Amino acid sequence: MELTYYRKGDYLFPNLTIESEPVNIGKYGMLRKTFLKENRKNWYQSMLLTGKLEKHLMEIEKAAQERMEVLMNGLLIQYPAPDKEADQMKWVAHMNNLQQMAEESVLTELVYN
Repeated sequence: MELTYYRKGDYLFPNLTIESEPVNIGKYGMLRKTFLKENRKNWYQSMLLTGKLEKHLMEIEKAAQERMEVLMNGLLIQYPAPDKEADQMKWVAHMNNLQQMAEESVLTELVYN
């Protein structure tokens, strides 16, 4: 491995680049990142420096999305939605309530622990 350097004043600095492709982290991954940064500073720094943070955030995002789907299906079975054609606003309110219930569980289980 051959390193090249550039001069800045009296110092030589190595030309180092990080080869990584940009990763799109969703809502739950970003919430997890903020939680780690604010509440688990040492763990956040360690994962950031070792390059494991993005992988961890992607795993959290994927697990949260899968858990949301499972919970929504279970909640729809337990609390069936009203007829969408008869009363759309009631259906929307019901679905929003179910989504909030599922999201609260996902945030507690995966993001904020």
